[in-house]
Amino acid sequence: MNVNHLSDRLAAVASFVKQDARMADIGSDHAYLPTHLASSGKIKFAIAGEVVDGPFQAAKQEIERQDLSHMIEARLGNGLAVVQEADQIDTVTICGMGGALIVDILTAGLADNKLATHPRLILQANVAEEKVREWLNHNSYAIIDETIIEENDKFYEIIVADYTEAVLETWNQDDLMFGRFIKEKEPVVFARKWQAALDRANYVLGQLEKAQDPNPAKIRLYQELKQAIEAQLA
Repeated sequence: MNVNHLSDRLAAVASFVKQDARMADIGSDHAYLPTHLASSGKIKFAIAGEVVDGPFQAAKQEIERQDLSHMIEARLGNGLAVVQEADQIDTVTICGMGGALIVDILTAGLADNKLATHPRLILQANVAEEKVREWLNHNSYAIIDETIIEENDKFYEIIVADYTEAVLETWNQDDLMFGRFIKEKEPVVFARKWQAALDRANYVLGQLEKAQDPNPAKIRLYQELKQAIEAQLA
């Protein structure tokens, strides 16, 4: 992967960025996403945010190598702390992290007024996507689109949300876990992901039931998970 050829995962993320966006890419991974978008003329300005010095230096070097320092700034800081009011950010991308960490970043950013411009949020959690959907649903962000990518035997869900002042319908547990758009948009990949999850759940459930000291609460949890997945795959 490089600035000229994004991974399928990041290419899908890029497709949801609006023309002429001013974006903050949090956890920027060599700044591949913002440099690609800047090189292709899709964005006007970007921040490549990193919390650790090594990745920050890598992002800075990539931006300089692509001669894009006039459009992209690498900034060292924790999450959305790298965003300033003067940046007028209208798009935030956070990709390649766990859902709980993404929620922590958004929660801290909201408390610090870093989301005051109500940017579009394009989020790709490696796990615990339901935590991301729940945060959005409870914080006036309407999920307007989702997709799923299969790449190198891994599955990546991408969630796109825009701020709204309307009262949002509360999503139920199935909506939070499986999303409302993915099954219809990408039925084959959706089925592969959740069949694999069902196989894992069946294996774990079998091990729990054979244990010398069974844990009823954990068994019940996996039984409920199994039933929920089977209902989606039916």
